[in-house]
Amino acid sequence: MSLHRVRRGSGEPLLLIQGLSGHHRHWGEPFMTALEASFDAIAIDHRNTGLSPRVEGAYSLGDLADDAIGVLDELGLESAHVVGVSMGGMIAQELALRHPGRVRALVLGCTYAGGPGQNLAAPEVFEILVEGMQSGDRAQALRASWSVNVSEEFAADDAHYSAFEEISMVNPVSIDVIVSQMDAIGRHDTSARLGEITAPTLVIHGTADRMLPVANGEAIAQAIPGARFEALEGVGHMFWFEEPQRSAQLIRDHCGAESSA
Repeated sequence: MSLHRVRRGSGEPLLLIQGLSGHHRHWGEPFMTALEASFDAIAIDHRNTGLSPRVEGAYSLGDLADDAIGVLDELGLESAHVVGVSMGGMIAQELALRHPGRVRALVLGCTYAGGPGQNLAAPEVFEILVEGMQSGDRAQALRASWSVNVSEEFAADDAHYSAFEEISMVNPVSIDVIVSQMDAIGRHDTSARLGEITAPTLVIHGTADRMLPVANGEAIAQAIPGARFEALEGVGHMFWFEEPQRSAQLIRDHCGAESSA
C-alpha cells in the first residue's frame, strides 16, 4: 500500500505523522513553511484519510506505524527524524519501538501512551465531540472539534477558525474512519515499553490541552531515557497550529537543523 505524501523543502528528512482524522493539510501552511526552510518535510496521509488508499478491516496503531515506514522505503530513505502528534504521537511511539534504526530523532506532541496513569479526554469533552458528530451537520461537528482542540483564547479569533475550516472541508474524513481510529487508540498501550526507545526524544505538550491532558506528556518524557519535556503555557491540543513558529523552532533545535530562512 502506497500512502499519499506531500514533500516540501530540503535538508534532512522529517516524517510528519498526523492525529485522529488528520491528513497532510492539517499541519497548516505557517508550520509547513517554517519547517521546509530546514528539512525535507514529508507529511503523510494515513490509510483511509486524505488522498491515501482505502483499506477494509480493523487495524492497530502498529499497522499505521508500518505504513509510515513503507513511505520511507518507497522514498529510499534509511532513516528520518520523526514527528508525531496526538494519535500520530502514539504511532510514532510504535514506529520508534518497532524500527529503532530508522529514527534519527523523535518528537512526540500532545500524545498518550496508554496504561496506568495515562488519561484520555474528560467525559465532558467527549460529550462535546459526540454531540457534534451525531448532529449530522458537518459545520457543527467541525465547530465542536475546534472548541476543544485549541485554547479558548485562540478559538475566540474567527480568522483562526476560518483557516482550520478551510483545511478540514477538503477531503473530510468519514465517521466510520474516525471510529476505526478511535478503536485503535483504545487498544494502544506502550507504557511498559517506553524505556526501550533509544532515539533522542523531545515531548511537547500544551498546558491547556483538553483532548489529552498535559500530565500524559510529562509521564511519557519521564519514561523515555534522556527525553526532554517542553510545556507550552496556555496552549491547547493543536500546539503546532497555535504556535507554528515556536513549534518549528523546537523541532529544529532538537533535530540539530539550521534554518535557511
